[in-house]
Amino acid sequence: MHELPVIEKILKVALDHAVKHRVKRVLAIHLEVGELSDLEDQWMQHYFDHLSEGGRAEKARLVIERIPARLQCTQCGEIFPFAAASDESNVCPVCVTGDCRLIAGKGYFIKNLEVL
Repeated sequence: MHELPVIEKILKVALDHAVKHRVKRVLAIHLEVGELSDLEDQWMQHYFDHLSEGGRAEKARLVIERIPARLQCTQCGEIFPFAAASDESNVCPVCVTGDCRLIAGKGYFIKNLEVL
C-alpha cells in the first residue's frame, strides 16, 4: 500500500504538466525506479489505474525501468555497483575503503511523458 502516495505524487506531476502544456491526454509515463526500492510494478500500475480514472491520464501505462544501485566512495569519489548480497563487494575497488554512500538505486524519477 506504500505505492499509493508515490503514485499520487507521480500522477499530480503528470497532470500538472498536462494542464500547463495544454495536453489532451497522457498516454504513458516513463519512470526510473531504483532496484532497491520496495515499489512493486504491478501495484504501481494498479493504483495508477484507479487514481487516473476519468481524467487526462486514464488508461495511460507506466513504463518502469529499474535502475541499478550504485555507491560512491567518500574518499576518492569512485562510483561502483552496489552488491546487496555481500558487504565485502561494497568496498571501494580503487582505494579499498568501506566509507561509501548510496547514490542511486533507491528512489524514483519521472523520465518523460508520452502525450497527445
